[in-house]
Amino acid sequence: MSNSPQNNSASSLLASSPPSALLSGPSDTDYRRQRLQRIGSCSTPIAQHQAGDETTALRAVPNSIGYGTLPVVRPRRRTCTQPDLWVARRQLTLPSLPVTRSVTVSVPNSPSAFSPTFTRDTLRSRISQQRPISAYDAQLVNFNANTADTDIDVRTNGFRVWYSSFSSIDWLHDAIKDSVRFSRLRRGKSIRSRLRLVFDKSLGWIIVTVVGFLTAVVAFLVVRAEQWLFDVKQGYCKTAWWHAQHFCCPLPDEYGPLDDHCPAWRTWSDVFASWTGSESGGGESAVQYFAYTIIAVLLASTSSLLTIYLTASTSFITRKESGVLSPHFDKSGEQTASSSSQPRRRVMYYAAGSGIPEIKTILSGFVIHGYLGGRVLFTKALGLALSVSSGLSLGKEGPFVHIASCIGNIVSRYHSKYENNEAKRREILSAACAAGVAVAFGAPIGGTLFSLEEVSYFFPPKVMWRSFFCAMMAAVTLRFLNPFGTGKVVLFQVTYDKDWHAYELIFFILLGGVYGAYFSKLNYRWSRDVRGGTWLKAHPVAEVVLVTLLTTVLCFLNPYARMGGTELVYNLFSECRTGSKNSHFNLCVLDPSNFDHVWPVVRAILVAMIVKGFLTIITFGIKLPAGIFIPTLGVGACAGRIVGIAVQWLQYHYPDSTVFAVCEGDMDCVVPGLYAMVGAAAALSGVTRTTVSLAVIMFELTDTLTYAVPVMLSVLVAKTVADALEPKGIYDLVIELSQLPYLDAKHEYLWSNLSIKEVTDRDVDVIRVDRHNTVESLRDQLQSLLNAEHDDGGFPILRPSRDEDGLRLVGYIGASELEHALTVVAEGATEEVRFHTTYMHEDMATSYSTWVEDPSEDDPFDFSVYMDQAPLTIQSNSPLELLHQFFVKLGARYVIVTDTDGDYEGVIDKKTWLAFLSELEEKS
Repeated sequence: MSNSPQNNSASSLLASSPPSALLSGPSDTDYRRQRLQRIGSCSTPIAQHQAGDETTALRAVPNSIGYGTLPVVRPRRRTCTQPDLWVARRQLTLPSLPVTRSVTVSVPNSPSAFSPTFTRDTLRSRISQQRPISAYDAQLVNFNANTADTDIDVRTNGFRVWYSSFSSIDWLHDAIKDSVRFSRLRRGKSIRSRLRLVFDKSLGWIIVTVVGFLTAVVAFLVVRAEQWLFDVKQGYCKTAWWHAQHFCCPLPDEYGPLDDHCPAWRTWSDVFASWTGSESGGGESAVQYFAYTIIAVLLASTSSLLTIYLTASTSFITRKESGVLSPHFDKSGEQTASSSSQPRRRVMYYAAGSGIPEIKTILSGFVIHGYLGGRVLFTKALGLALSVSSGLSLGKEGPFVHIASCIGNIVSRYHSKYENNEAKRREILSAACAAGVAVAFGAPIGGTLFSLEEVSYFFPPKVMWRSFFCAMMAAVTLRFLNPFGTGKVVLFQVTYDKDWHAYELIFFILLGGVYGAYFSKLNYRWSRDVRGGTWLKAHPVAEVVLVTLLTTVLCFLNPYARMGGTELVYNLFSECRTGSKNSHFNLCVLDPSNFDHVWPVVRAILVAMIVKGFLTIITFGIKLPAGIFIPTLGVGACAGRIVGIAVQWLQYHYPDSTVFAVCEGDMDCVVPGLYAMVGAAAALSGVTRTTVSLAVIMFELTDTLTYAVPVMLSVLVAKTVADALEPKGIYDLVIELSQLPYLDAKHEYLWSNLSIKEVTDRDVDVIRVDRHNTVESLRDQLQSLLNAEHDDGGFPILRPSRDEDGLRLVGYIGASELEHALTVVAEGATEEVRFHTTYMHEDMATSYSTWVEDPSEDDPFDFSVYMDQAPLTIQSNSPLELLHQFFVKLGARYVIVTDTDGDYEGVIDKKTWLAFLSELEEKS
């Protein structure tokens, strides 16, 4: 899924590490490719690989965490029994993968050099010297022979090696692995064993505590940096240049205008006037505008450059990539498609956007290497502070979820319980998502519900408790850090003194999700047709500069559009209290009954709403860290504030109306800030389609349940209206636009008259145990599979049925497992590879304990260790809904299809199912 904490630093040392046994960790992708290409040839490994001999084990890197480090083995002399012509002959089939020739080494004087059993004996003795274990499935190997009979499920399910990018994880395998690991812990009766068991049970709570604390620290640094950089566009503090404007001259009445109350704050027009000796320019002067524009462009372009050059998907190189035999394989892990029906996978910029669509994809069971690594964490945090402070119409709340997930991934990988189990690690990521929302809105309960409702795919009660604890730790820590200097976790935390009235529900309903639906439509079309269909696609930095320039032109003259997103939302939410000196930037109408006083305020808010809405449409999706929460809240709050001022004006003009009779003459009965809050909730619900979590977040922002009914009503109406206009929310549309392999468990499909036979892949290559399967023939089969763009697939292993009329399933081996196993035995090109099931093996109870303890019994050409002997099967006459539940509820990676007699018919993997669902959705 992502790089380990020290993966980048250790990559150079691990780059040339070859595999040394069937259960060793993955080696470098280039080395595996060249080694598999040379199966049957006499050439030696490429000279630039220091560990060029295949007997060299993975080098141990001090204090590092990788996918397996093994002790160094003394290299042996290589021999060859195949002619040199093999390389030239095979080179014709792989024109895009050059094979470097090297010196042939032979030992003619050795009597065993040409022995048919030499290769097998050499490999067996080599593996006998050490018993390396695949780091991913290290916990499955039981070194206690007395308990081997209790681990039959381990042998039946087989071992796994690694997951490559955009492949699906095996939820069932990881669940079995964790069950075996935990049962072994419980067997121990000593004090040490009991302490280890207690630590194992507490480890999850320890990790979420650390994740919550670190998330709050990073959020504090981002907020403080963003505040200072945002105000630098206007000027600087003379007494302390590192202070933001609010900290330079704090006011008794918070967040009021500082123009006439802050002598320590010096604008750039004042600086220019002092340099030139002219009179001091005003805040709206040309000097102030040019300084504002130049600094904004510098901040945004720097953020974009960091995102593009530090987090491009092509820059993340990992050994855990599969498909090295494909002619379209790139060392970076990017693979192109060979057909026009499957377009080339686009380059992703991992720090761009909010990150929530990608997090949803990862939590649903797919792998994106590097997306949650340390480099992305650094770039996302720094780039977020720069992009938000530039004044672009974007927010930092969504990216906080990505930042928290990066922290959760990095922290959890310091222990093998989560490092070597992708499914278990996703439990920590779900808790981290809750912490991200908690620091964004100061809402730990809302964050937990957001993780459940919007992001997480697997959310049992244990994960819910840990998520809540993690969110609570993050919110409490951020409260003590006090990023805004007000004692509040977020800037726009407000309270109201007035209650709502029944007649106001009519106006709350009018604030429905029309904006949310059309925003999603327009942003999708802009991203697809303009950003992705014009010259902007090849010039992302130029797009950022143009959008920033347009933002400064449209926003500079309007005080509300120029205002920071969180500051705008706070002032729109605020209640105008009688006698307060803070007019919240003139949002409080002095005389609500006078149209001349009302219209200028309404006009300014209306202009800000239109400008913010338009800029958000073209801004969301540019190549820098950007969230959608705050801009959407700002647009919705503007609409709500306008409606609230209009209702207030009606009350002043018709105080005796039956509608306003409940006010009983109180002219402050209508609170425009309440309408702004309800409008903001409605707009955000229409964009993201969240309901329960959003309502709870609003409750926690206002510190009261008084307005529960208006908020819940507006949220439900907004989601209903938005679903009617556009079925998909903004995150689902981004997933579709980015072509991410996401299986939506909440979506319901109409199967009509379709059957399983229409989606079954009957053309997939199989391995027949009744045939002579050599290392070379399996390599060719693997290459054909990868050339057919099935890098996430595998091979059903079949045998003839007893009546010889059909084929029966023996097991299933994944492409990654077969690739790794073939790399280990690459020098034995003509050796036969065997597969067997436990019931074929005479010593079923002790086969694996013998394999571990008695190396002399080991056969490196027996690949049964990687074979899933009990894959999920389904009959071809089963309903499609049952098959869908196999993938959604069981998390199946592949399902084998059989006929009613039990004979093999075909296979359906997760990506094939996703493609089928996509076509089904388009037709409907």
